[in-house]
Amino acid sequence: MTTERTRPLAGKNAIVTGGSRGIGRAIVRRLAAEGAAVVFSYGRDEESARQTVAEVTAEGGTVWAERIELTDLDQVEALFLAADKHFDGRLDILVNNAGTFRRTPIGETVEEDFDRQMAVNAKAPFFAIQHAAGRMTDGGRIVNVSTVTTRWPRLQEAVYAASKAALEQFAWIATRELGGRGITVNVVSPGPTDSGEKGMLRSATTDEVRAEVARQTPLGALGSTADIAGMVAFLVGPDGGWVTGQNIRVDGGLVW
Repeated sequence: MTTERTRPLAGKNAIVTGGSRGIGRAIVRRLAAEGAAVVFSYGRDEESARQTVAEVTAEGGTVWAERIELTDLDQVEALFLAADKHFDGRLDILVNNAGTFRRTPIGETVEEDFDRQMAVNAKAPFFAIQHAAGRMTDGGRIVNVSTVTTRWPRLQEAVYAASKAALEQFAWIATRELGGRGITVNVVSPGPTDSGEKGMLRSATTDEVRAEVARQTPLGALGSTADIAGMVAFLVGPDGGWVTGQNIRVDGGLVW
């Protein structure tokens, strides 16, 4: 039997950026399963976007996919305009999940790679928060998805770490600017998370590296996309209302 506890987000409207695969897909599916209507953005992988819509719909959820290039601020705004039509202009939840990653030594980083990572990981979420704030109901929820790399720096990840560190600072300031309306703003920082064949971790590491990282965690394992989605669902749900301005690392104890 469906109850308020099994669908705690019933009647809520959510936007999730980068929701077609990996962690983003898990977040979309979890929020929809808990009753939220979800609009998610995707970049180039239309097949994965369609699959996400099909999965959510088959599970009884309400979802729409919007193809958006997050380096273009006009398209960032277009995402919110599209959501306005689906949601009648009312927004309750924003999850800034989309990100891009490229490992290069500082001495070999080119401007194009620098600009793209900063645009997708920092600039787009900043203006997404701006667009969301004007639409969001009092008591709304914003979650920025960062990374433990900001506290656990790795070689060749300077630009990625810096872009995500900016995302964390945006959340900290937004907490104070929006708190008077009861809007919470938090950060979820995943540790090494196995997000599938197309995911960031597998594309950037070998099996041996992933096994070694797993051994470094007290739990002796990599995270799953469901682990991250579960934390996001808690923060945007009824039990997360007194949590704001926090950076919660979901990393199996890797960083402390």
